[in-house]
Amino acid sequence: MEIFWYIALLFMLTVYLVLEGYDFGAGIVHLLFAKSEEDKKMITKSIGPFWDANEVWLIASGGVLFFAFPTLYASSFSGFYLPLIMILWLLIFRAIGLELYGFVNNHLWKSIWNTSFGVASLLLALFFGIALGNIVRGVNLGMVENGVSTQEAHYFFLPLWNSTFSPQANHLGVIDWFTVFLGVIAVIALTIHGANWVIYKTSSSLNQKLKKVVFIMNFALLAFVIVSLLVWHYIQENPYENFNNHPWLWIFPVISFAGIFGLFKVKSYKDGMGFLFSTLFLVGGFVASAVSIFPKMLPSTNEVNPSLTLYNASAHEYGLSIGVFWFVIAFALVSLYFIVQHKVFKGKMDHIHYGDH
Repeated sequence: MEIFWYIALLFMLTVYLVLEGYDFGAGIVHLLFAKSEEDKKMITKSIGPFWDANEVWLIASGGVLFFAFPTLYASSFSGFYLPLIMILWLLIFRAIGLELYGFVNNHLWKSIWNTSFGVASLLLALFFGIALGNIVRGVNLGMVENGVSTQEAHYFFLPLWNSTFSPQANHLGVIDWFTVFLGVIAVIALTIHGANWVIYKTSSSLNQKLKKVVFIMNFALLAFVIVSLLVWHYIQENPYENFNNHPWLWIFPVISFAGIFGLFKVKSYKDGMGFLFSTLFLVGGFVASAVSIFPKMLPSTNEVNPSLTLYNASAHEYGLSIGVFWFVIAFALVSLYFIVQHKVFKGKMDHIHYGDH
């Protein structure tokens, strides 16, 4: 049953990354590339009917984590307390930026909430990339000092950064050069993803400019990804062990690179193809990162306490088996809502009214 719930959790997090990823990316595009009021409106129209529904996948993922892997839930939510609170506030400011924008027809009012929406989107993309870096790098479970655990084996707490800014320090921080590096990759990737969504869902005058932006940023994305694969050896011993032991897992890195190379021809594709290729990159890259540390879910950086895996962090077998029934019902309802929503709002979003009060 642990394998089932691991796959379910990974699937939901991947769906959240793809769906909320284009929301974050659209916010970054809104902040950096949309200069006219009309272009800004077109961007918010493209995500208006979807963004709050997309966040359901994050809530659902948290519920599955709490139910199926309670030890991991307790450990990570206490250890990553500071960045999680920051992410919560960023989600709030991003949401109210979208919702309060049109309440008052005043330039200063609109400028404040436009900025709130854009900056929060940018920082959320950065923080989620940093979060992935922390998972891949691991944490000091048990807060080991001089070979002795000072806390329970699954407990840890990370400050935002340490004095050395190193991912191999004894006292790790949330932010170091490796996690920031992955955060930058996330910002670039989600900006591309969001731009492709805007191109796909609108006929904005910004679209031709965004195709050029995607093409240029894709060179940076490819370069950063290649460097990240090289420095991974510095962070983790034998990072490709799972891939070598199970060659079929190489399909996920292949999918990721297929997405990157496909994006180089975004100018010649139909509007939806760019979004498809950026989706392939995100799905392939995220799943490849997860399976590279399998069966670990939160690696331990010390040799005293074991890593948290899907086996030692999971709930009792009986509870996991009973939960499958309710999960199937809930998943079917959410999927039905998702299908209906996207059927109702299929095609271009140019003529919908969002944010006009």
